[in-house]
Amino acid sequence: MAFVLLALGLVLIVEGLAYVLAPSLIERMLEVLRSLPETARRQIGALCVVSGLILLWLAFHLGV
Repeated sequence: MAFVLLALGLVLIVEGLAYVLAPSLIERMLEVLRSLPETARRQIGALCVVSGLILLWLAFHLGV
């Protein structure tokens, strides 16, 4: 459970920093995402999920 809370906290920090440091960049990125077709957005989401799983696998195998 502690790992889940740690991971959630780290995600919130990284996401929050993006909104604090570059809110206009976030707005432009959202506009670009709106212009992409749904299939491209799904592929980006799937790539993020797979990348996250690979990072988790790597972290656990390195002994974290």
